[in-house]
Amino acid sequence: MSLRNALPMSRRSALAGIASLPLLGCGSGALSGGNATSEALNAAAQRSGRRFGSAINWNGRGGGGSIQNPQYTDIINAECGIVVPENELKWQWTRPAVDVYDFERMDAIAAWAEANGKALRGHTLLWHRPQWFPEWLNNYDYGANPVQEAERILTDHIRTLTDRYRGQITSYDVVNEAIDHDSHGTLETSLSRAMGSPEAVLDLAFHTAREQLPDGELVYNDYMSWEPDHRAHCNDVLRLLEGFRKRGVPVDTLGIQSHIEIYSIDPASGVGPYAEAEWRAFLNEAVDMGYKLMITEFDVKDKALPSDIALRDAKVAEYARRYFDVMLEYGELTDILAWGMVDGFNWLQGFAPRDDEMEVRGTPFSTEYQAKPLREEIVASLHEAATG
Repeated sequence: MSLRNALPMSRRSALAGIASLPLLGCGSGALSGGNATSEALNAAAQRSGRRFGSAINWNGRGGGGSIQNPQYTDIINAECGIVVPENELKWQWTRPAVDVYDFERMDAIAAWAEANGKALRGHTLLWHRPQWFPEWLNNYDYGANPVQEAERILTDHIRTLTDRYRGQITSYDVVNEAIDHDSHGTLETSLSRAMGSPEAVLDLAFHTAREQLPDGELVYNDYMSWEPDHRAHCNDVLRLLEGFRKRGVPVDTLGIQSHIEIYSIDPASGVGPYAEAEWRAFLNEAVDMGYKLMITEFDVKDKALPSDIALRDAKVAEYARRYFDVMLEYGELTDILAWGMVDGFNWLQGFAPRDDEMEVRGTPFSTEYQAKPLREEIVASLHEAATG
């Protein structure tokens, strides 16, 4: 279904049609039948004024991590207070042509979240990387007035999305991953070439979002992490954040994706290498500039760990516990979202596969929907943060 100009009536129709989707309990206790032995993740997070949540999709990966899968939504309902669409709000899904919008799948997620009492985040208003632009946008002819046309396309997109989910989505990843890996500066795209610079695009995105959502949370989201090989990227992000502040760009929060990685075994710690001092220095600089923090896409890449599942699960849990213990020291840290709750449906199975071809075990629950040590260690870290 293609919806031109995001007609409000179509969203009301989607909400009315929610009865056709699985509707499960919204309890805050630990998952029943999922082998979870402690307090629910969201309940544990609420102890320190935070929320725990997860990405969810419409029907991706065969429907596994989706609102079509009752076993998956059972976990989401038991463990999470907030959800975020994995793909369904990105340009490739929502805007098949310059003047055509398609919200069928995103509307279904929004309706499911509302019916199940879950808060909903928005990801993302602009993924500023050409490889994730729809083809029509990469090849678009901006005409005789390219600045004006590029501004029209971008502001129309942001206004259409924020109007459509007004009152339900109050926190958006306004811009996602805007840094060039090679130049360490901001990425050029068809939009930035039309408008004169990448900064012109990013700034307009945030200013437009603030006009639309005066009280909303506007997030810059990126993949920096605490492994030593992320230092250069962390520095690039800091320069971007400094630029936002100098130019008066209304960015509230730094979204830290937190796809943390065990890419080798550190003899000193027995788990993956991490640069805690440098990571703290990065976080300190961000919060000293006035930014809040959010964990937006947590999971663990376990490629360097042995095949033995019990050992691997223990090491993944230990590594994540160390990470959460650091992150939760910051009062500026707000919500915590996993990028999926069940191993078999997690994006890492295809993006960062193991050499032994076994499943990556980087989420709180196994493919059999059983709670893992990772889940228990996150709960323990959340409890410590609330009482420490």
